[in-house]
Amino acid sequence: MYWTYLRRELGGRTKQTVIVASGLAIAIALVIVVNSLSAGVRQAQEATLAAVYGVGTDLTVTGAAAAPGEGAPGRFDFSEGGGETGDDGTTTLAQSRLTVEPGRGTLDASVLDEVSSIDGVAAAAGALSLTDMTFSGELPQAPAQSAEGTGEPPARGGFGGGSFDVDSFSVLGIDPSAASVGPLSAVEVTEGRALAESDAGADVAVLDASYATSQGLAVGDTIDVAGTGMEIVGIVASSSSDADTAAQVYLPLDVAQGLAGTGEVLSTIYVQAEGAADIPAVQSALEAKLPDATVSSQSDLAAGISGSLASASSLITSLGTWLSILMLGVAVLMAVLFTISGVARRTREFGTLKAIGWSNRRVVGQVAGESLVQGLLGGAAGLVIGLATIWAINVASPTISTTPAAAQPGAGAGPAGDGAPGGFGMGGSGGPTFSSSATDVVLSAPLTVWVVVAAVGLAALAGLVAGAFGGWRAARLSPAEALRAIA
Repeated sequence: MYWTYLRRELGGRTKQTVIVASGLAIAIALVIVVNSLSAGVRQAQEATLAAVYGVGTDLTVTGAAAAPGEGAPGRFDFSEGGGETGDDGTTTLAQSRLTVEPGRGTLDASVLDEVSSIDGVAAAAGALSLTDMTFSGELPQAPAQSAEGTGEPPARGGFGGGSFDVDSFSVLGIDPSAASVGPLSAVEVTEGRALAESDAGADVAVLDASYATSQGLAVGDTIDVAGTGMEIVGIVASSSSDADTAAQVYLPLDVAQGLAGTGEVLSTIYVQAEGAADIPAVQSALEAKLPDATVSSQSDLAAGISGSLASASSLITSLGTWLSILMLGVAVLMAVLFTISGVARRTREFGTLKAIGWSNRRVVGQVAGESLVQGLLGGAAGLVIGLATIWAINVASPTISTTPAAAQPGAGAGPAGDGAPGGFGMGGSGGPTFSSSATDVVLSAPLTVWVVVAAVGLAALAGLVAGAFGGWRAARLSPAEALRAIA
């Protein structure tokens, strides 16, 4: 009896059912999409931070930024007689140098001991970020010019326009004995082995997997770093598919310092606190002890992420959330008003039912059941719309932020890019072409079970709220009012 009457009443008020369900569907779909986009932005932020921080690293200490012009790569100097000259007079030139990344300041190695002595520091490790640049090319010999009739001897042949390449890749000198903190704590060995404590002073290297693949290198091969052959003992890859490793080539710290001629300096000190609660105190202590250095935490990096990623996060968190709440409130209010209006139009019906013996509880249950079904229909439609929107976002995979990497001469790759050598010609502008790499942050909209459950629950709750108001209005009707309306 109850379900038959419920089905008949809903079928007879199709317009009201469609309007109420549509309003709830739009609100529920918006809630689903906003929550999924918010989760996607959080994942994008985590992926961006993962490319900078290693697992187990809470803080980093870096030297103050170098003044403009300082730390710039030195000139490639070729003395007379440098290079090899072939029978055709063409001279082949090649030179490799390892330098500190332009604009990056350095710290004295003794700072590591100061950092380790601070209360709350569980572990600390130093690293030196470098760039290896190799200049290579050929200079054809220009024909000698005749000086007949001038009384002067013929001029010596000069060099005509040649073609040159600049190949570069990032190098990170690390302490082989401190693998639990720092860049290598966030990687996994895919071939060979990682650097060991016994590798200190040895000409060995570990390569990023993407760089090794692009260059056709494997364990057992040799890679030239600053003119010195390094035996490749291992290949590593990031433990996260969304993050890159910190460098393309890893060397023992003392070897990197010697090849670069920097002395005992560091560019970054990675710090692990004893506990999460100790991070603020350790950061304050480091800033007080090292006023000229820059101390950063993961929260600092998260707050400092700029560009469209931060804009999207702010938009979804503030505007998106409030818009969802507003739409849901409007949908519930609309459902309540339509239900009360429907009860008012059914005064004769409910009064007659009460006159023939229906109790207030049964009348309220009838109205609440109708509203609940309308809410569930709206929730189901909203779930379909929300899932379709999320699917479209994931298929489109929009890019919401681009994080530019440091420019490298002729390099078209980031820290773990392909490292393809860039080239420049000397016959034209005479200057190298610099290109910078970029890391695209792709937006996704992951769907979680609790979001679906919450959406269905909100739809059912909206129907119950509307039914409660409508039922309260119906329960106040008296049989006498119905009889007067019939008369």
